[in-house]
Amino acid sequence: MTDIAKVGRFQLGDRMVKRMGYGAMQLAGPGVFGPPRDREEALAVLREAIASGVDHIDTSDYYGPYVTNALIREALFPYPEDLVIVTKLGAARGPDASWKPAIEPEALEAGLRDNLDHLGLAAMEVANLRLIGSVHGPAEGSLARPFEALAGLREQGLVRHLGLSNVTRAQIEEAQRIAPVACVQNHYNLVHRGDDALIDWLASQQIAYVPFFPLGGFSPIQSDELSAIATNIGATPMQVALAWLLQRSPNILLIPGTSATAHLRENLAAAELDLRPDALAQLDAIGGTKI
Repeated sequence: MTDIAKVGRFQLGDRMVKRMGYGAMQLAGPGVFGPPRDREEALAVLREAIASGVDHIDTSDYYGPYVTNALIREALFPYPEDLVIVTKLGAARGPDASWKPAIEPEALEAGLRDNLDHLGLAAMEVANLRLIGSVHGPAEGSLARPFEALAGLREQGLVRHLGLSNVTRAQIEEAQRIAPVACVQNHYNLVHRGDDALIDWLASQQIAYVPFFPLGGFSPIQSDELSAIATNIGATPMQVALAWLLQRSPNILLIPGTSATAHLRENLAAAELDLRPDALAQLDAIGGTKI
């Protein structure tokens, strides 16, 4: 079995988690809407993730909606003591599968309470404020009102730590003036590196950076150079892309998602892949920036 502890741990709130985690988004149906294609396989993926040592699962009640949290509870409850479940707030789903902002204080409280109910928890370990922004990129603007609402829910004991998703440095700094920020989730991967400076800045503060779409999301990373490097070292292109992220910075926590146990094993195996300096240089060049 793969030893995912080989890539070490990093602080998430007041917990130290393994840097290779799991994202539950793909357990929902097509378009992250409706039930899974294969319910039994979805449950098996969650159980295998825990059996493989995963102690950080990313989810949200708006996946489905309500689908992934119900699956997590069915597969894993009562939860292992070391498991950190992180959710996101700030969006809702329409009956047509559309994504809608839900950042009013009342919507955030209702969303947090729904996550707790569906997961069977008294308090969330971490809840991220997800800003819709511009598709999968952030857009400047104040987040004070919704983050103050979440800070109030933290004071009530409904959530222990707060994070941010799809945000800029200015928004993070604004949030930090309200309450501590435990982690940041933004779009980042081998070929999408707009957050290079942000990652380094967060690392200097010991704040976790959790890239979403680490493998490209709905449009998987495709690169002849990446494929050639993977062939040379006897790995898959996606394993190499994940290994590059793990070696990019120690504050990066990965949450690659899948709805298949075979793919889960492939992803987790990236934790044991040690990229040589020449391979790293070639991979850095793919994104047009040397790290």
